Amino acid sequence: QVQLVESGGGLVQPGGSLRLSCAASKIILSINTMGWYRQAPGKQRELVATITSGGMRNYAASVKGRFSISRDIAKNTVYLQMNNLSPEDTAVYYCNLNRALGTTWGQGIQVTVSS
Repeated sequence: QVQLVESGGGLVQPGGSLRLSCAASKIILSINTMGWYRQAPGKQRELVATITSGGMRNYAASVKGRFSISRDIAKNTVYLQMNNLSPEDTAVYYCNLNRALGTTWGQGIQVTVSS
């Protein structure tokens, strides 16, 4: 089955930028949605951004204008460009693939925004 491998996390200063990548182990040909979710300590996992196979994007209100989600078909990869990061963005970020076969989650990658 398909696996999702995340990369690009780490420690950044407030106002900085970071780009997360999520590579799928298989080419996804079916109708699907890929996206990013995050979970901060003591909080529920929340949607950050999604992009459908048709190219429609959706963002959480808290990240609109700062984050941008995109897909690279050739690399079978979804990206999350994060700009103007705030300490409130600190969380474990999870890549997600949703399709008729079911939902797949990545292992999660830590993003820490701190001085």
